[in-house]
Amino acid sequence: MTLRLVPLALALLAGVASADVLKDPQWQAWLDAGKSAELARAAQARVKAQPDDDQAAIALGLAAADDNDAERLEASLPALQACADRRASCAYALGRVYGQQAMTASVFRMPGLAAKTKAQFVKAVELDPLLFEARSGLTQFYLMAPGFAGGSTTKARELADQAQPRQPEHAKLLRSLLAMNDKDWTGAERELASVKPGDDHTVARELRGNWSRLGFEFMEQKNLPKARGIFEALQRDYPGQAAGFYGLGRVQTAMGQADEAVKSLERARALEGAERLPIDHRLGEALLAKGDKAGAKAALERFVQNRRANPRNVEDAKKLLAGLA
Repeated sequence: MTLRLVPLALALLAGVASADVLKDPQWQAWLDAGKSAELARAAQARVKAQPDDDQAAIALGLAAADDNDAERLEASLPALQACADRRASCAYALGRVYGQQAMTASVFRMPGLAAKTKAQFVKAVELDPLLFEARSGLTQFYLMAPGFAGGSTTKARELADQAQPRQPEHAKLLRSLLAMNDKDWTGAERELASVKPGDDHTVARELRGNWSRLGFEFMEQKNLPKARGIFEALQRDYPGQAAGFYGLGRVQTAMGQADEAVKSLERARALEGAERLPIDHRLGEALLAKGDKAGAKAALERFVQNRRANPRNVEDAKKLLAGLA
């Protein structure tokens, strides 16, 4: 049995009422948008001037996690370890780095890295209970890890309950994750529909990500009309974000609407958040369905060169390319 850990960037589709992970608004905006190159450059410049700057350490760790760059992930560890015991955002970033390393680790290293991931998220929540990224990351760990590795639905539910008094909208987001874990799609939809983001950009970002996740759950069930409705709503509510257009393109491909799918996915490529999505993989599929083998080959070749790409997506894209040879 293997750990079903995911990169906790999507994340999730990685900001709270009390504080953001990164204090500089521009840095936080780059982090939210998945613009890791810009974030890393700024952080590296800061390190040259202030080698022990915690914010630079956090930024470099999170950028490396976004890029899934093994060398940079390892290089980010000492600075994060140095500040993790006193700063929640450092502990959260360290947990993210360990979690990303676990994704590609051997079966021998993975349990240890998973334990470190959990420990750092626990520490971050203890240091700052209002740091939602840490609470969300720990919740997802509890839901995704098997019991022998520390997974626990009960503990995930406790985290949501603890958020309710001071962060009720965040608690709804966490309960939507619990509902999806229980395959209670109606409950998840109800929780998400009740969220009121206001001017909290963390809530808005997480709400967008959770709606997208629910849309793909409906896709998995072959409930394409329901999935389509969710992604069309995301387009309407977040027109500058790639998620809605990407999801709709996936649905259109599944519905045999290749021309429409290509348009949606091409649009997604130009929008915020595109860097975190396997758009070229799905664009290649849509172009193949349309009969455009040359275009499909170009999109798939771009995708397999993407260092951020999920290995499973890359494997599938390589198979598609092999069929075009």
